[in-house]
Amino acid sequence: MNVPFSKFMLAPQVKYQIVSITNGATVYFRDQKTSIDDLGRQFDAARTEGRAIIIKADRYTPYETVIRVANLALEHGVPSVALAMTAPK
Repeated sequence: MNVPFSKFMLAPQVKYQIVSITNGATVYFRDQKTSIDDLGRQFDAARTEGRAIIIKADRYTPYETVIRVANLALEHGVPSVALAMTAPK
């Protein structure tokens, strides 16, 4: 996965789960392939565990897809959503 880089990064989250989105818009949650439509139910479980969601999207993933996943997580009560990036080399 080719994740964008940033010189500015937040401190690492302590309790989190990762949603990965490939440039072909394939979605993985908890290392399992899933669909965006099925994420709501899975985010409900993440909410009850009090875990933040980190979205790790390929740099060529449409921004609309990233925002759709972020909004879905927040609509299902996930406490916070962050975007993954890599540090510059």
